[in-house]
Amino acid sequence: MSTTPPPRSVSPSGTRPAAEGAADDGALGWLRALGPDGRRAFAGAFGGYALDSYDYFTLPLSMVALSAYFGLSSGQTGLFTTVTLVVSAVGGAAAGVIADRVGRVRALMITVLTYAVFTVACGFAPTYETLLLFRALQGLGFGGEWAVGAILVAEYAGARHRGRTLGAVQSSWAVGWALAAVVYTLVFSFAGDDLAWRIMFWTGALPALFVVWLRRRVHDAPTATAARERNPGRGSFTAIFRPGRDGAPGLLRTTVFASLLSTGVQGGYYTLATWLPTYLKSERGLSVVGTGGYLAFLISGAFLGYLTGGHLTDRLGRRNNIWLFALLSALCILVYANIPQGADTLLLVLGFPLGFCMSAIFSGFGSYLSELYPTAVRGTGQGFTYNTGRAVGAVFPTLVGFLADSWGVGGALVFGAIGYGLAALALLGLPETRGKELA
Repeated sequence: MSTTPPPRSVSPSGTRPAAEGAADDGALGWLRALGPDGRRAFAGAFGGYALDSYDYFTLPLSMVALSAYFGLSSGQTGLFTTVTLVVSAVGGAAAGVIADRVGRVRALMITVLTYAVFTVACGFAPTYETLLLFRALQGLGFGGEWAVGAILVAEYAGARHRGRTLGAVQSSWAVGWALAAVVYTLVFSFAGDDLAWRIMFWTGALPALFVVWLRRRVHDAPTATAARERNPGRGSFTAIFRPGRDGAPGLLRTTVFASLLSTGVQGGYYTLATWLPTYLKSERGLSVVGTGGYLAFLISGAFLGYLTGGHLTDRLGRRNNIWLFALLSALCILVYANIPQGADTLLLVLGFPLGFCMSAIFSGFGSYLSELYPTAVRGTGQGFTYNTGRAVGAVFPTLVGFLADSWGVGGALVFGAIGYGLAALALLGLPETRGKELA
């Protein structure tokens, strides 16, 4: 694995990034340091990922209604998530290659349009099989958006503030999740379940309007674009799987361990994100409004976790931040899944630290994966490893679905803790990259 740092980054004007100066200290120093073009890129990545989150959560929030409408077993409903995440690996890897070859912003627009179109199509599905197909195709766009947006912003950010900058981008996932929870509460309160789940999917058309703004306002970082275009091997899968030889470092080790890291973190996360609404409604007996209230605590914790984790990944380092929150997330899942019946107040309160920990671990991902790969294959490497983790980690929600009939959803959720243990072990094969500049 290469340990040679890339050239020091410069702003579009050719000067050192403002992030290096004392003028950009303070709570919003990271935002000022991006400059005008960087702030527009940040807004584009933030908005795209929030809408990505919104479109994703239309399914988990509608799971109970879908199950009743199509007469599905727990295993069949869990398959929705698995198919989405498995296909997202293909979409994410493809989006990474596209980002390296034609640019970050163009790739971002393609991913947003893809997940918007097929989310809307899900609302028209007449059968379970058709819905499964449309959800799989939605995964093509869902898989690529985060990796492309994170790279776009990472290449504008200086090393000093990159962790908190990408943590702020990551926090948009909680914004989209919250928006989905609000719309879910409204739609399911005023429409019958058989129509409400379709309306939820139809609202997924909103991201398509966002693409118009992206086309006019957001551009790739000039210095990173120049560095990428000088390399004839950009966007190469071969490069990220090339082993070191004859004293020359390769990227194979990085790709293998980064994929394992992503698998563990996302296996734990999607287990909880997929099944928690069902757990609260079916096993805890909460109403639609009650489920929304409990999710509000979880989502509030998630939003603050993303922001806090972003600061800690700059202060503690990328690896230490992930280690810390892998341990805390595993503990929170085990405690949350074993809260006794009737202790609904405790269930409500513990939602906040659960959301906080399982989100704070993600805050370092955008900066860490960007720093592990050179500019020419940064999109390919980040897109492949992040989304391979999604695909393999998708096995966890399916296992929960098949075990839920005998173990109960709460008991089966403990599989999420196993994912966080895998993530902690994967870090043993990866270096610390805090302070590394990107071209």
